Amino acid sequence: MRIRLLAALSIFFAVGISGCSQPAPKPAAPAATAAPSSATRPTIVFMTDFGVANDAVAICRAVIWGIAPDVRLTDITHQVTPFSIEEASRFLFGVTPYYPANTVFLIVVDPGVGTSRKAIIAKSKKGQYFVAPDNGVLTPVLDRDGFDSAREITNQNWMIQAAVSSTFHGRDIFSPAAAHLAAGWDYTLVGPVVPQLVRLTSKSAVVSDKGITGDLIGLDDPFGSLITDITREDFTKLGYVVGDKVPVTINKKVVTLPFGKTFMDVPVGEPLLYIDSRGRVGIAINQGNYAKKFNVEVPGTVFIPTKHTPITTPKPGKH
Repeated sequence: MRIRLLAALSIFFAVGISGCSQPAPKPAAPAATAAPSSATRPTIVFMTDFGVANDAVAICRAVIWGIAPDVRLTDITHQVTPFSIEEASRFLFGVTPYYPANTVFLIVVDPGVGTSRKAIIAKSKKGQYFVAPDNGVLTPVLDRDGFDSAREITNQNWMIQAAVSSTFHGRDIFSPAAAHLAAGWDYTLVGPVVPQLVRLTSKSAVVSDKGITGDLIGLDDPFGSLITDITREDFTKLGYVVGDKVPVTINKKVVTLPFGKTFMDVPVGEPLLYIDSRGRVGIAINQGNYAKKFNVEVPGTVFIPTKHTPITTPKPGKH
């Protein structure tokens, strides 16, 4: 009996020691709780003429994040020249090609706020959405990318859940609508169809046998370079090549400018004519401010003659 008891105890301890020698099981991996990847997070691209000296932009951002906290919110600019629908449309036209389908563009340049102008969401055939006043700001983009559809924002659930002011629709209508759209709300529920949008009337450069007549449409701030509406293609028709001296009439004053590829083609402080990164004729000073130095106001006019065609004016100037 004693032998059997000792044998049983030996087996028991052997099994216990063997069990202790085995590695402990690994704890189960915790459930994944990662935030949505950047590829799946919605994007809102924001532009206004509010400036940065007040709290308007910050309030709009707060409204958006209160509704759609996961949204990626970035900016074009908040320093559009106040009330300039044309400038806002130009910035929007330049930026949209670099964003994918389903991006939501929020544009609040709205001199008609509080009037009968419609607040809308429009969709392009590229699949991008635009939350904006119906004042023509979308005309260049939709002319290029195609107009798919538009709806007026009338559904109160898409607006701020408080009294809507008559002067701050950026906060009360446009920002919440953009946020709900980015959060996945059904665009068709925002309000009735708008079959045709207000169009922006814009001028374009005119080419003739004598040259090109165009407009100064903006400044490339903070550098003060002049932006024209003369395209690379139209300028090429005039016959100039890099290195030529080009006579240009700017706001009825004649100047002669070297045609360069980039700013350092001329000495520091000297002016030049060049083709800018958007494919338009520009006029600049290498490391200077052309508009300030020569007191050029925008909007304005510009004329460039065909090569070898002289310009005659009462008081020509040269620099």
